[in-house]
Amino acid sequence: MVTARITVNGKETPISPAAPHTTVLDFLRERGLTGTKEGCAEGECGACSVLVARPGVNKPTDWVAVNACLVPAAALDGQEVVTSEGLATAGEPGTPPTLHPVQQEMAVCGGSQCGYCTPGFICSMAAEYYRPDRCAHADSGTASAPSDSTDSEHGPNGFDLHSLSGNLCRCTGYRPIRDAAFAVGEPTEDDPLAQRREQSPPEPVATEYAQDDRVFVRKNTLAETVQLLRERPEAVVVAGSTDWGVEVNIRSRRADCVVGIDRLPELRELRIESDHIEIGAALTLTEIERRLDGRVPLLAELFPQFASRLIRNGATLGGNLGTGSPIGDSPPVLLALEASLVLADADGERVVPLADYFTGYRQSVRRPGELIRAVRIPLPLSPVTAFHKIAKRRFDDISSVAVAFALDIEDGVVRKARIGLGGVAATPIRALAAETALEGKPWVPATVEAAAQVLRAQGTPMNDHRASADYRAAMLGQSLLKLYARTPEAVSS
Repeated sequence: MVTARITVNGKETPISPAAPHTTVLDFLRERGLTGTKEGCAEGECGACSVLVARPGVNKPTDWVAVNACLVPAAALDGQEVVTSEGLATAGEPGTPPTLHPVQQEMAVCGGSQCGYCTPGFICSMAAEYYRPDRCAHADSGTASAPSDSTDSEHGPNGFDLHSLSGNLCRCTGYRPIRDAAFAVGEPTEDDPLAQRREQSPPEPVATEYAQDDRVFVRKNTLAETVQLLRERPEAVVVAGSTDWGVEVNIRSRRADCVVGIDRLPELRELRIESDHIEIGAALTLTEIERRLDGRVPLLAELFPQFASRLIRNGATLGGNLGTGSPIGDSPPVLLALEASLVLADADGERVVPLADYFTGYRQSVRRPGELIRAVRIPLPLSPVTAFHKIAKRRFDDISSVAVAFALDIEDGVVRKARIGLGGVAATPIRALAAETALEGKPWVPATVEAAAQVLRAQGTPMNDHRASADYRAAMLGQSLLKLYARTPEAVSS
């Protein structure tokens, strides 16, 4: 068996003797790369972020920032990782290294105080620095005073502050960090990491990394993977590990067999056909967002509200649906879009409407040894859509209630209504009664107010630390009223 290795800052490093559940964070720190920190161990603070070479959208390779605290080191077998230490350029013997432009701007702008979170900010900022389609805006002002052509979340240099939404700082304050982000220029022609984007990323490698009777396995093909799952139905299947990584860190869960599916080519396709869009279950949310480029407006509205950029760089639709969580953000949207799932096992494939997929709390019709291969969204899309996520924070939070709408309104009449709900029942659900209350009715205040009353009674919301049952019910009705208030008048005329 070939020794499992990760290329870290240009140097091949064996994963052994780390255990199969060892995270990239612990793997790096055990090798002296202590810039990578553990803050929360849940993917919420970004102190652990590192860069990974991934297949690009606009270039062969993208430098993608991920939470090292969540990803098993074995999952990066054969891959390339750059840490905050690897960004600086080594100087002559006896001289200090030359700071990376991102590091330099953080120093000049005073973006670091205690320094604990700084390496994570640096790596997330570097990923945005190297984003191929980032470009300066003409007449966009300065970092401290953007012009009217920009906004507070996008710099004159094209820097998107949402790339830092998964990084927390508890002492410096965010203004100098923003100033540093908005001050960075373009990579130079001789920048080695910029040049690396022009070459293909490492190919996925078959992995079987075992220690102490536990094993991490990645197969080359879907057929090999589903056969393995038939032989070992108890195996834990992971893609971005954004859910399983938390279980490992916080609840000390261990699995005898973990199967990685994130690089399987059959699960990484995105096809737009005449009657549907098929999205591979192992494509990350960031990849889907950039490849669809607004083609599905309801998904485009979901993505910025789904956790943080760091999480979206690893999380997948297959993983979000596979966990069966009633508070996942994607199920309400996909229910409103009338999506179906392509399920695969060693016997073949079957297609299941998402509305029939969930059977109970974190339970579904998915059989042992079966995995989600793709999500299918039928075409044409409904023209009136919206996604409302009610949470305590604007970004990077778990929803108290999530509501997705997809309506066809013709000549002022609701011809079709689809409403997906999350956080108000043991499973994500369709608001069937509210849909019926809308369909065939004129799109006018009386109809909407009556349907909102029906919508308030949908599901079985509970009281918990995020929201009361009464609040959740009230927000359901309010969401429909909000949709009506924001709907262009043209559709109701």
